[in-house]
Amino acid sequence: MNRKHLLIGACAVAAAVAYILLRPIPTNDVTSSTPPKGSPRVAIHIPPIEGNTAIGQRIFENACVACHGTNAVGVEGAGPPLIHVIYEPSHHADESFQRAVAVGVRSHHWRFGDMPPVEGLTRGDVTMIIAYIREIQRANGIN
Repeated sequence: MNRKHLLIGACAVAAAVAYILLRPIPTNDVTSSTPPKGSPRVAIHIPPIEGNTAIGQRIFENACVACHGTNAVGVEGAGPPLIHVIYEPSHHADESFQRAVAVGVRSHHWRFGDMPPVEGLTRGDVTMIIAYIREIQRANGIN
């Protein structure tokens, strides 16, 4: 009787090992894959954009989109998403955006490298960009 139990146990162990070693490995595992360079970092909801926010959007598209992506969702390999809880107003006040544009900023949240100063933007331009970013943040629950 012991041999019968040992044989059944050995078969069960062999079946478990065979299952573990031979099972297909999922190819759509997002936790282990890296998005291609240049792809958006996050997906967001876009609210209606009008008034000063629309002006800020146009300025953003001309000065910031190469690194921070369309609608500030970030660009893999280039720049972080600004529509992210890290950039909520209580953590990065509006003045932090003003200073980042004026004097640049050292990398401290992401591994994108340092942000250089952005030439040709006035404080008023950046205020409009901030209005645009904050509007999208609010629409996505970042207050």
